[in-house]
Amino acid sequence: MRLLLIEDEKKVADFVARGLRAERFAVDVAYDGIVGWEMVSVTDYDLVVLDLMLPGINGTEILRRLRRRGGNAAVLVLTARDATGDKVENFEAGADDYLTKPFAFAELLVRVKALLRRPPPTRTHVLRLADLEVDRLTQLVRRAGKRIELTSKEYSLLEYLAAHAGRVLSRTMIIEHVWDESFEGLTNIVDVYVRHLRIKVDEAHEFKLIRTVRGVGYCLTDEETP
Repeated sequence: MRLLLIEDEKKVADFVARGLRAERFAVDVAYDGIVGWEMVSVTDYDLVVLDLMLPGINGTEILRRLRRRGGNAAVLVLTARDATGDKVENFEAGADDYLTKPFAFAELLVRVKALLRRPPPTRTHVLRLADLEVDRLTQLVRRAGKRIELTSKEYSLLEYLAAHAGRVLSRTMIIEHVWDESFEGLTNIVDVYVRHLRIKVDEAHEFKLIRTVRGVGYCLTDEETP
C-alpha cells in the first residue's frame, strides 16, 4: 500500500517514513503544504499522514480540498495541536483519526493499520486474479492455495500489478510507484524484479499471469493476450 506523509519537521518526517518503510509500506514524503497538495492531487494514496501547521497550505485546507474532490484516502492527522476545537474542526473536514505530538511510533503504526482495515467501499483487501490472491493487509500471497514467499520489493511490485490487473504499466510508472528512490536511466531494475516474480509466481504453473508488452511494459492478466 502507498502512503503519503506531509510533515514540515524533517526529523519527524524522516523518523516516521523510516518506520513505515520498515513495515513494508511505500511512503512518499512532502515537507510543505503546496508540494503535499500537488502529490495527493495526482496520486491515489491509500492513506495520508497529515500535519496541520504546514507552510504554503495548512493541513486542514489540504484535507478539505481532498474531500471536496472526492478523494477517499484515509487521513490520519498528526499534529501538536491538541485543543478539542482543532480535533472537531478536522474530523468535520473529513479526518479519519487524530494523533497528537509527542507520540510513540508504535501507536502511530497501530492507528495506520487500523485505518487501512477500514477502507472505503471501492477498495478491496484481497486482490484476486485467476488462482492468485494478494492480501493487502497481511501481505500474504498465494497461488492455487500455496503461499509464495516474497521480498519487500517483490511484494510491492506484485501488489501494484495486481491492483491494476489487465492494464499495461510502463517501467517508469512502476518505478515511481514501487521505488521511493530515483532510478532515472535504470529502468532495467524493473526487469530484474519481474524475472524474480515470474520464477516465484508463474514458473510452477502452466498458465502464466505476468506478461511483457514489448516496448511498453508489463501487465498482470488472466487473458490469453494483454
